[in-house]
Amino acid sequence: MTEPRLERGNPLHYSVMLDEVLDSLNLQSNGSYLDCTFGRGGYSKGVLEALGTTKIIALDRDATAREAASEFKAQYADRFYFHPVCFDQMAEALSEDEKLDGIMFDLGVSSPQLDRPERGFSFRFKGPLDMRMGNEGITAADVVNTYGESELADLIYLYGEEKKSRVVAKAIVMDRKEKPFETTSELAGLLRRIIPKSKDGIDPATRTFQALRIHVNDELGQLERALDASLALLKPGGRLVVVSFHSLEDRIVKKFMVKHSKKEAVNRYVPEVLGASSEQPVLKLVSRKAVLPKAEEVKENPRSRSAKLRVAEYLG
Repeated sequence: MTEPRLERGNPLHYSVMLDEVLDSLNLQSNGSYLDCTFGRGGYSKGVLEALGTTKIIALDRDATAREAASEFKAQYADRFYFHPVCFDQMAEALSEDEKLDGIMFDLGVSSPQLDRPERGFSFRFKGPLDMRMGNEGITAADVVNTYGESELADLIYLYGEEKKSRVVAKAIVMDRKEKPFETTSELAGLLRRIIPKSKDGIDPATRTFQALRIHVNDELGQLERALDASLALLKPGGRLVVVSFHSLEDRIVKKFMVKHSKKEAVNRYVPEVLGASSEQPVLKLVSRKAVLPKAEEVKENPRSRSAKLRVAEYLG
């Protein structure tokens, strides 16, 4: 997740692919839209300002989003509603039988979350080893200090795609015997000692920190549940727009959109045996390939370089 484009060239206030997202939504006069990852409201503001008649329902479990949401409410009144919940609870945030013209996701962690040491997301600053987007549940410190070596290795490999996950897990278990991990810098220091620097300049701590964050916040599980829920909330012609920042997220989004945009083949000889379905597709891919940020944007905001935008239209 990234933040509003309030100042050009400042990644703290920059919504990745904002113009492309707004174009993809195919905004309708008096339309209703769901911003599943409000943050500081970059995409919400873009929608609200584009036509002047649109309505936004915004979701975000991060407590820091509430301040920005209060300012939006004061400015946009009954055109803006905010719910401090996870996006897999989107159905509960809507009025009964309410249907939407568009649903948008800006996945991952936001720039302010990364740049605030007290949140514990970043390996660049010393802070508590927390990484929770909300205020409930286990912390990253709980994971590294209590999980078994095999369990640690598996989640670091699965969610971080770290090839040296078993080396990492073994080192964590050895080090925590002397002193439990409490800060981001302690864990980052260990990772930098045992993992060689890559040629592309990516910090050795990147993949393990990503894995812990995804696990602590159940990010992939929430994404899968939210995508399933979105199909019941869109109007025919409504758009599902997703910006992702790493391959695990993008893989889930791509698989979901492709699955629901294809008619399942039925074997005419043994359909009962195969359990095949002849149901019509409920989504249409607006673009078969992911849309990437323009070179100018990547130069202006390097954090956008890994972004992928996928769009599908609900057929009903």
